[in-house]
Amino acid sequence: MVLEHYISDLLYRYNCVVVPGFGAFLTQKNSAQLNVVTNTFSAPNKSIVFNRQLISNDGLLVSYVSNAEKVSYETALVEIENQVKSWQEVLVKETSLHLNNIGSLTRNQEDKILFQPANETNYLTSSFGLSNFNSIPVTREVLKVEVEEIEEKIPFVISPERRETSRFRPYLKYAAILMLAFSTGITGYRAYQQKNTNEQVARQDAEEFVNKQIQEATFFDLSPLELPTVTVDAITTSAAKPVISKGEVTHFIVAGAFRVRSNADRKIEQLKASGFNAGYYGTNAHGLHMVTFDSYTNANDALKALREIKRKQSKDAWLLTEK
Repeated sequence: MVLEHYISDLLYRYNCVVVPGFGAFLTQKNSAQLNVVTNTFSAPNKSIVFNRQLISNDGLLVSYVSNAEKVSYETALVEIENQVKSWQEVLVKETSLHLNNIGSLTRNQEDKILFQPANETNYLTSSFGLSNFNSIPVTREVLKVEVEEIEEKIPFVISPERRETSRFRPYLKYAAILMLAFSTGITGYRAYQQKNTNEQVARQDAEEFVNKQIQEATFFDLSPLELPTVTVDAITTSAAKPVISKGEVTHFIVAGAFRVRSNADRKIEQLKASGFNAGYYGTNAHGLHMVTFDSYTNANDALKALREIKRKQSKDAWLLTEK
């Protein structure tokens, strides 16, 4: 059994791992650091320390070894005790013990154990993928100092140069201003035109979306087995959209829309059996056959009937007004 392997696994998740009878390995979180002298960047990490005084068994390491090795708790404890004895013998004979990915333990002449942590493993899981690196120092040339030194040695004077003033220069200034104003106006007009176009497209898309949602709000796709088969005579099944006089406003309370016309006819028979003046409205923009509970010419009567139907019959019923 490689005990340091299990200790290393636990150090990723816990800040203290006690080896019974030997000591405890503790971790402490360190922030990222930048060494301006060596130009070295150190990622956030956990530093490991060793405390020889914490030797009481807290059950963490023994339970983890027991589950990993598929042995009982007592067997895992005995194996850990044997490993600890082996480590102590190494420290007595060789005065140095190396634990992979954890560090090195050394016994000095005063019988004290010194611990040197390993730096190749970062136990801080939030820093996964980050590593230490060295950057090349940036060298900057101080040109200003060099120029000042040259000026002290070789002084010089710059004489002003006379320039001929063109008679067209004032007009060029005004022409530039006019061109700037003209280009700004064109840009603003194009932006305004583009904004109106975008608003029209967005309004059209919104209207199409709302219309589709309303038309499909009470969609039914009933198979022939969901409703009993009813023999419907030719006059009922071929019911056409009600004829509306010119200028007359009719309010229809829609019961649903069906893909199959026979399902719509059976729905009409069911509603008539329940006492409604049901009828076939026709097809909507999506090719669905629409069925109505009833129709009204008075808006108040239609709204009152709609509220009653939504309360007792169907919450999906809605009002369709046609002129």
